[in-house]
Amino acid sequence: MKILVAEPIAAAGVELLRAQAGWDIVISDPKGYAAHLADCDALLVRSAVKVNADVLSKAPKLRVIGRAGVGVDNVDLDAATAAGVLVMNTPGGNAISVAEHAIGLMLSLARQIPAASASTKSGKWEKKKFQGNELRGKTLGVLGLGAIGRPVVSRAQAFEMRCLAYDPFVNPQTAADLGVELVSLDRLYAESDYITLHMALTPETHGMLNAAAFAKMKPGVRVINCARGELVNEADLAAALQSGKVAGAGLDVFEAEPPPADAAILQAENLLATPHIGGSTEEAQEIVGVRIVEQVVEYLLNGIALNAVNMPALSPEMYKAVGPYIELAERLGGFAAYLASGNPKSVRLIYSGRIADFNTVLLRNAGLAGVLNRSLSYRANLVNAMPIATQRGLNVAETHEKQRTGHIDSIRLELDTDAGLTVVEGAVILNRPRLIQVDGIPCEANLNGHLLYMKNDDVPGVIGHVGSVLGKNNINIANFSLGRTPKPAPGQRLLAVAVVEVDALVPETVLAELKSNPAVLVARPVAFGV
Repeated sequence: MKILVAEPIAAAGVELLRAQAGWDIVISDPKGYAAHLADCDALLVRSAVKVNADVLSKAPKLRVIGRAGVGVDNVDLDAATAAGVLVMNTPGGNAISVAEHAIGLMLSLARQIPAASASTKSGKWEKKKFQGNELRGKTLGVLGLGAIGRPVVSRAQAFEMRCLAYDPFVNPQTAADLGVELVSLDRLYAESDYITLHMALTPETHGMLNAAAFAKMKPGVRVINCARGELVNEADLAAALQSGKVAGAGLDVFEAEPPPADAAILQAENLLATPHIGGSTEEAQEIVGVRIVEQVVEYLLNGIALNAVNMPALSPEMYKAVGPYIELAERLGGFAAYLASGNPKSVRLIYSGRIADFNTVLLRNAGLAGVLNRSLSYRANLVNAMPIATQRGLNVAETHEKQRTGHIDSIRLELDTDAGLTVVEGAVILNRPRLIQVDGIPCEANLNGHLLYMKNDDVPGVIGHVGSVLGKNNINIANFSLGRTPKPAPGQRLLAVAVVEVDALVPETVLAELKSNPAVLVARPVAFGV
């Protein structure tokens, strides 16, 4: 396993990587990391490295990108998903640092600290000029009560500030428990002395602080942005600062970073600007550096995707319950693809029993990956299976049935092609994926290693024929599972299936020999993990 660290991360995180037996850890930098992409399994970045389609094309083995931080603007998520690469981040790791920076900007605006410092250091003593204001008794409007907004509130309350909040995704009781009044956006604008932004960037929030919003605010309001630069229309803010409608602003983020030196917003005397350092503390970098390494290690060793941003993430507890069924779904998809003939048209998965209550997106993706990998020159996986299926015009459907099949939870996968329908069903037995049915015929078998699948008329002599042909060709039988048509209707053709576990791939010449018996209708080799 090769892990490429493209930007500096906490020393404790690097040591954790080096503690993994057999792993090759490459420590590089944003200028030289590309030379190591060809055979790396994981790429760790912060914000300087831009992971785009070109970078991904140079890393064919890459499985996961770990972003030590919250935002993933420097990673092309669509390109990563198409390449089957998981992207994960570390939300909340720098929350306290950003919250403290927001409070620091508020205090600096209230007491004009940077300007007073510059004046004093220049030899002046302008006590009257720099008379400030207390935060006590002022109203703080918090836009977004997430991982950063909440600690901002608790710190503002320590200054005896009244806190209002706007967040359409927060339960009013949650806000009440924080001692915050949840209000409409217009009311927050109208009553706040300070407004601090802690919202995600979405089409709805892009440019939300604009001329129309400033017009609704109190004269002399002060604005803090330590979230995303695109949340604020900088031209409108510059005009509001110049007019005095906004008495001051503290910006740690900008629409373009770094902003052009001649940007209008930078010319405002009542602007405090910092170079996106809200999360840049020793403590925060230690936390996110160690946390992203822990997540990458967990994913590479156990398949558990924590804080994934381009596929549904599972908690360790949920993965323990769902993980074996992910493997089962993929094996069923692969088995069906070996059995089916013709061009695929649709894939349908039916979940029975307790797993019908799960979030089955990963089960669906696993089943699709199993089907697709039979015909792809590259690997489909949990990340890119659905986009590939869509690109290939496959119809995908899921059905959740609470009633169990027999006494066990099961997954049934139906692969429909222009040559007919193939149906396979499986279950997790003793924590391993097992086949339990093929085309309606019960047959329990391992879904592992080299298999020989056969369908034949249910007549005497076929088993002996199979044993004789395989023995003559020096192919050892490890297991032999049989099934036959249950309760056939009058006049119905009696069929049987066999799944034979063998020690090596059954070559085409042997398959032809098996099919020389007129009772043998189908003889197909199946291979898992080989």
